[in-house]
Amino acid sequence: MKKNRMDEQITLCQVQPDLIWEDIEGNLEMLEGMLEKMIPETDLVILPETFSTGFTMQSDRYSEEESGKAVSWLKRMAREKQTCMTGSLIVREADNIFNRLYWVSPDGIDGYYDKRHLFRMGREDKHFSPGISRPVFNLGNFRFLPQICYDLRFPVFSRNRGDYDVLFYVANWPAPRQLVWETLLRARAIENQSYVLGVSRVGVDGLGVDHLGGTCVIDPMGNVIHAMDNQPGILTTSVELNMLRSFREKFPAWKDADRFTLD
Repeated sequence: MKKNRMDEQITLCQVQPDLIWEDIEGNLEMLEGMLEKMIPETDLVILPETFSTGFTMQSDRYSEEESGKAVSWLKRMAREKQTCMTGSLIVREADNIFNRLYWVSPDGIDGYYDKRHLFRMGREDKHFSPGISRPVFNLGNFRFLPQICYDLRFPVFSRNRGDYDVLFYVANWPAPRQLVWETLLRARAIENQSYVLGVSRVGVDGLGVDHLGGTCVIDPMGNVIHAMDNQPGILTTSVELNMLRSFREKFPAWKDADRFTLD
């Protein structure tokens, strides 16, 4: 890992695919092909929600254990590319099934986040168990808070407690609510005075739901630095920690933030 270079700047690769419905091997092969265009200096690759299957509710059928194909692929990609990999997939653990985001370094799995807010309108709450933790992952001097799709609508859960610099959302966000995606991502950046990354997919899934992508990078003032169109591809961006720290010092709204307690 390029730790010295990551002290003040980090290079990100956000992947926006047209996922193949309920085809784990097909998606892994497709994503690996997309990553061939990744620059060697990339520090973190971010994949969308349920990147190996699409947002299917066939969780019993497509869930994997940690030794499964998708997690093994994440570990291999991190090792071969010498980068960190993250994204969510359907994972079985004992009697529970989670929409789980893994954080994988070249040395292996560093941690995971289980989606807390399950999308009841899509019956996700009937097929998955909710997560209970709120982990923050470190990469160089940067601190990352992971969130998954529907979590975007719940600002208390993502409230910056002075514990992260980059907030990122991986999603299968549907086209009819694209304005919500764009609006709330910018709101989360402004209210938390952090970088916000949104990573979604494009194309029509197996349920006939269309997706317009909207993968983007937003600065702590709410400005969209980069955004993708509705085509598959990758977005490479570098973000700077000094700029973030300088903005927080010049406009310390965070000092007046209300305190919240989650049940």
